[in-house]
Amino acid sequence: MAGMRGFAHLDEVLRQALNAAALRQQVAAHNIANVNTPGFRRQSVRFEEQLQRARSRAAVAGRTTHPRHVPVGVQPVAPPRVVTERSTVMRNDGNNVDVEREMAVLAAAETQYAALTQVVAARYRMLRSAISQGGR
Repeated sequence: MAGMRGFAHLDEVLRQALNAAALRQQVAAHNIANVNTPGFRRQSVRFEEQLQRARSRAAVAGRTTHPRHVPVGVQPVAPPRVVTERSTVMRNDGNNVDVEREMAVLAAAETQYAALTQVVAARYRMLRSAISQGGR
């Protein structure tokens, strides 16, 4: 996958990764807000498994010669999804939220989001440089 198609595909992957990090922050905050709600089950965000699946399916890259051809090797990355964890119970009231765990998830998602925004900014700086200085 080369050229602008590869650039656009990686942009889509980065966009979905940013969405996953932001969603993780929201879900962790929601979990923390419901720490004292009886019967509440913590939620988590699944994204990395879907990203890995898309990556493993894109082992072969093809080239389309007509707009109606099916692209080979360019697998769309599924958006992040929220899942409810029902297998664990921490307290007698059925709530399974651990505030310390949620704070760690929140901090990790914040760090991941900041790193991803730096990657996106660097990509567009390189693109801008290539466009403005490409003919020199």
